[in-house]
Amino acid sequence: MQLAISDARQGLQEGGIPIGSVLVRDDIVVASGHNKRVQEDNPILHGEMDCLLNAGRIGSYRNTVIYSTLMPCYMCAGTIVQFKIPKVVVGESRTFAGAREFMESHGVEVVDLDLAECQEMMEDFIREKPTLWNEDIMEL
Repeated sequence: MQLAISDARQGLQEGGIPIGSVLVRDDIVVASGHNKRVQEDNPILHGEMDCLLNAGRIGSYRNTVIYSTLMPCYMCAGTIVQFKIPKVVVGESRTFAGAREFMESHGVEVVDLDLAECQEMMEDFIREKPTLWNEDIMEL
């Protein structure tokens, strides 16, 4: 999770949304990424999507775990379900509830660490850039 948090902080430094993600297979980091919607002017480049893009074609995802600093949205959750990633570990879901029930209903194990560090990072961002946040979650 610390690598995902570092990626989220990098995204924030780049002027983007502070959400980071890491894909792990057999306790080895396959790839990491962060939300780049702003930096690359790409509406679907959420943290999880950037991480999976960086992973490239790895064949089966069945023995992987994806870490994210924030509960995945329905778009990212759909990709997690489609790729049959069996487990998601999230930093927090208080600032954004995301699609936990959707993933669980498709057999994905979801672990919410409820980390103050992740929550504070998102709360600060939402307070400082509410319009950008609302664009990200399609609440404009």
